[in-house]
Amino acid sequence: MAEVVTGEAVVIDVPCARFPTRAVALAIDLMIQIVLLLFLTGVALAAAAGGALNPAALAALGLAEFVLIVVGYPATIETLSRGRSLGKLALGLRVVSDDGGPERFRQALMRALLAVLEIWLTLGFLALVTSLLSANGKRLGDIWAGTFVITERMPQPRGPAAALPTLPPALAGWAATLQLSGLDDGMAETARQYLSRYYTLTPAARTEFGQRIAAAVAAQVSPAPPPDTTPPDYLSAVLAERRAREQARFMGRVTLGDSGPVAVPASQPEQPGPEQLGPDQPSPGQPGPDQPGPDQPGGPPARPAGRPGGFLPPR
Repeated sequence: MAEVVTGEAVVIDVPCARFPTRAVALAIDLMIQIVLLLFLTGVALAAAAGGALNPAALAALGLAEFVLIVVGYPATIETLSRGRSLGKLALGLRVVSDDGGPERFRQALMRALLAVLEIWLTLGFLALVTSLLSANGKRLGDIWAGTFVITERMPQPRGPAAALPTLPPALAGWAATLQLSGLDDGMAETARQYLSRYYTLTPAARTEFGQRIAAAVAAQVSPAPPPDTTPPDYLSAVLAERRAREQARFMGRVTLGDSGPVAVPASQPEQPGPEQLGPDQPSPGQPGPDQPGPDQPGGPPARPAGRPGGFLPPR
């Protein structure tokens, strides 16, 4: 692993490619280039044998073929594929800048030019020595161009999948009051990925990303968390509560679809409507002819003002 400082001054860990993997990718690229050189050389020799080319033209064409295949081919392929030659693509490798960004044309051209010296002219010996001496496995082309090679295909862990975010017990009461309707799926997925990769980040990256993601989530969720709540605990509580509500909503739909209409609970008897009442029956909430009113002795207490229908907001 290598520490890379991004353009936002955030330190992240990236997996550097190992030398054996790079050697196999380089061998694939060299075989492709040698095949192209042999093919074009054969075409040029056939043209010269037929009298179409004189010796001077043949020499100039051979030099142009060498420059085109040895320098132009890798520089063009890596620029268009954003750091992946055919050999690197087969092995899951990629060339990136020292800041973690994609490889640019001038960097690919610098690597291709220096490859003539350290790979073609010295048969790879100079590239081998510099790669073994460099901390990140850089050859001379990488050092001059400001690049290094990373591994994109990491082996999948064989252990159990990453655990889902859990609700911290200290935030259980606060999480029950959350308003989560404004939290979109993209932001929730970003928070989930941050928590799943939490222990693979450097301490500085944990703090930086945690504060940014927590602030973005807090802009879509209310109320604010209790004081001294850390970003990981805050995001874990929000995601756990969101998942619990989604599961409860899903189970409610499944139960309703499997068992038919839900019966009215006994604690809340169904009240007849005004159109179903007889002429001598009082409507709900109104005293009958033999019942005392709210302002009479022995009657029910008067309903507080500003709370229609006796509804008490949850506390």
